[in-house]
Amino acid sequence: MGMLNFDTVRELGLALPDVVDGTAYGAPALKLGGKLLACVPVNKSAELNSIVVHIDLEQRAELLRQQPDIYYITDHYAPHRTVLVRLSRITRADLRELLRDARRLVMRSAPRTAVTIDRPKSAVRQSGVRKRPRKR
Repeated sequence: MGMLNFDTVRELGLALPDVVDGTAYGAPALKLGGKLLACVPVNKSAELNSIVVHIDLEQRAELLRQQPDIYYITDHYAPHRTVLVRLSRITRADLRELLRDARRLVMRSAPRTAVTIDRPKSAVRQSGVRKRPRKR
């Protein structure tokens, strides 16, 4: 078994229903309905050959407690519902399960928690521009 990389993450993630290839902050990512599932972390606090995965905070605490050699967190990522994963340490089977868990979480998460980095500018209301009042 070779060392895992983002190509492996992409292969496993795209095998899940409705998961698509995308980008987040200019880095390769997997998304579901426009929401971030997993990506290559761009913050310098993350170790090389890691991924950041959307995860429930309780599950993150459990993973960090049980397997700190695989899962970790930095100050930058701590406030978010994410965990960092060392691809050199995780098994393919555990990665597949983690991505499935992330997909389930993203599917049931509220729209306000969605990552909408790739929204077209036309979808974003311009600051200071007021809509015309409706004619009655």
